[in-house]
Amino acid sequence: MTLIFSAENMFKFNNSLSFLLLFWCGVAGAQSVEGPRKTESFDKNWLFTKGDAGGAEKPAFNDAAWRKLDVPHDWSIEGPFDHNNPTGRGGAYLPAGIGWYRKHFTLAPADAGKEVLLAFDGVMANSDVWVNGYHLGKRPYGYSSFVYDLTGHVNFNKPNIVAVKADNSIQPASRYYTGAGIYRHVRLLITDPVHVDNWGVFITTPDVSAEKATVKVRTTIVNNGSATKTVTVKTKLFNPRGQDVATSKTELVAHEIAAGKSLTVEEDYTVAHPQLWDLDNPSLYKANTEVLENGKPVDNKITSFGIRSAEFDAATGFSLNGKNVKIKGVCLHHDGGAVGAAVPLSVWERRLSLLKNIGVNGIRTSHNPVAPEFLDLCDRMGFVVMDENLDTWEAKKQHAENGYGQYFKEWGLIDTRDMVLRDRNHPSIVIYSVGNEIHDSLNDSAGFKKYRDLQNIVHEYDGSRPVTMALFRPALSKVYVNGFAAKMDVVGQNYRENELVAAHNAHPDWKVIGTENGHTREAWLALRDHAFMAGQFLWTGFDYLGEADWPDVVNGQGLFDRTGGTRPLTEQRESWWSTKPVVHIVRKQENAGVGAVVADWTPADFDTYDDARVSVYSNCDEVELFLNAKSMGSKPKPADDSPRDWSVTYEKGTIKAVGRNSGKEVAVEELKTAGEPAAIKLTVERPSIKDDWNNVAYVTATVVDDQGVPCPQADKIITFSVSGAGKLVATDNADLANQEIFSSPVRHSYHGKCIAIVRADAASGKIAIKAVSPGLKNGSAELSILK
Repeated sequence: MTLIFSAENMFKFNNSLSFLLLFWCGVAGAQSVEGPRKTESFDKNWLFTKGDAGGAEKPAFNDAAWRKLDVPHDWSIEGPFDHNNPTGRGGAYLPAGIGWYRKHFTLAPADAGKEVLLAFDGVMANSDVWVNGYHLGKRPYGYSSFVYDLTGHVNFNKPNIVAVKADNSIQPASRYYTGAGIYRHVRLLITDPVHVDNWGVFITTPDVSAEKATVKVRTTIVNNGSATKTVTVKTKLFNPRGQDVATSKTELVAHEIAAGKSLTVEEDYTVAHPQLWDLDNPSLYKANTEVLENGKPVDNKITSFGIRSAEFDAATGFSLNGKNVKIKGVCLHHDGGAVGAAVPLSVWERRLSLLKNIGVNGIRTSHNPVAPEFLDLCDRMGFVVMDENLDTWEAKKQHAENGYGQYFKEWGLIDTRDMVLRDRNHPSIVIYSVGNEIHDSLNDSAGFKKYRDLQNIVHEYDGSRPVTMALFRPALSKVYVNGFAAKMDVVGQNYRENELVAAHNAHPDWKVIGTENGHTREAWLALRDHAFMAGQFLWTGFDYLGEADWPDVVNGQGLFDRTGGTRPLTEQRESWWSTKPVVHIVRKQENAGVGAVVADWTPADFDTYDDARVSVYSNCDEVELFLNAKSMGSKPKPADDSPRDWSVTYEKGTIKAVGRNSGKEVAVEELKTAGEPAAIKLTVERPSIKDDWNNVAYVTATVVDDQGVPCPQADKIITFSVSGAGKLVATDNADLANQEIFSSPVRHSYHGKCIAIVRADAASGKIAIKAVSPGLKNGSAELSILK
């Protein structure tokens, strides 16, 4: 075991570290214990008021009239929508302002003498935090995680009060919806003064094969006590089945740490026949790092990691564990639709499952650090991630003139460093991005320096991954000819895919990736047909709040709408990216090939619709189309992945597509003509949920005819009610211009559908959901609660 460097040489900023709670400890569990350390959820029993509250940081302030709630909490999503709200098109015309939170808590007398830290995964925005009237610090960037040291400012024999002020009143501050308030999880960490530093364990796997892997563990220990301590550090590695696969075999070396100092130790381990982390089998290991003083454990830190190799190559693109992989990615903003920015983990799990099901294997965190549990989920589900930090540097962007640019000089490197320190153990992350469509000049020394400083700070804290940025109109900004792009680890460009292909052809030593891409077939072929293209990230995976012109409040460029509903765009992408046999029928909405593409067999006007232009999206060798059991002919798979088209005389009834490979039927889809709306059909995606903030269930209401066929034209007012051991969280539909507040139980069916989001509010029992609409048969569904 080798001493690498000491605290006086470390690059540190006070009050800017954060503790990452690992997924197996539970994101919002009541308490988890890692050996001597304790991590307690700090989410419950906050008090909140909207608006400024002078003196609310003081312990004696009277908060009796404040609203009681748990965090995560996004108060902006509560609305109302208003064209005059200063957030404007970026903030979905939802409110902004100041919100105050206070929490009363006590500490066990037995913990006196321990170090007490308070970790926030994110507060939107410009947060100030006090404990017992003492100002702990300010954090402008609402997406950054941070921790404050409460030691010396808390009581162990009487109540304590934490106060948080979140201020996003200066608008417009973002081109997309941010939310407002303590919208991510909060934890209290109690540990010995001598402990593993926050983000103090860094694990890499520099040499990986099927036979063996080298695991490098680098651990930073801090001594925040008042006297020099002598410690040893011991790490064990456990495979996904919990078996000990590697332990320090050398004699433990004792190290002295002076008060207020730290040290970093590093050791290599060999794991025989490792279970590699990949997209199909995302195997996760654990490292249990123990700090001992005089042979007695004083701290334990458990870290999740994966054993894998990831490489970008100028000629062959991207490889994972030595196997070439095309990154078929999507960009995702951090809102969860009707729940706003305070997103339960099951919402992300549902969304990622839908994406994976159509062949998506990559996520770009657009354009900011995400909640840490989102990355845990990507680790577990098998996605590769482009971890991105900023949408702006110093130059302002339209509709976000009062955004991050005013803080970049002071905070840009700090926020970037903290993102890397927090996220670097996630095997899902294969590349970092340090900016999106930056408007600062990249054709002068100042622009070069900004990028170089950001890239260097990433390399300093994680040299195992490359850095890119999403270049904006590179031909105009001259970055392909002025030497800027040549400085990038991987050249990333938004859109104009053929321009990036041409740039690589001119510079075959460049590694290239599409950082943001459109849904066109031409964009897909630029990836499919060029080995050097590492991947693409479509704009976007899901519709998102904001970046929309009134009366729209949602940007509708997603593969999925914000409720999780599909559209023809989804089905086309599945035919290109999925490895399973796919066949999907679509048609032009109006007669003779006019109008939008829709996926139904129910025209809005039967009297004027007779010339149906039908397309089938499929990856099958052959597709045959049937109308009311009559064959419309078979067509082979086009080499350019274009759809197979038919022109048929419309008939009511059933249209069916059959996909065949090597003559064998492998995929079938049929659409039926709907009659008049007759009933509401309620479907739930899971039979049960847990009594936990992170666990919600989606209930879909579909208007159907008397034969159960969905009615795509039905616009009905549906009222949801929830009884028993649950409650209604929100309702929603896919209408981009839907301005009803999400907490309303009343929702229009848009294209015949709307959804309700339900949460348990008891430890056991049943949840009954009902949906009613005048003239329709009621719909009902039931959920049970998992104990």
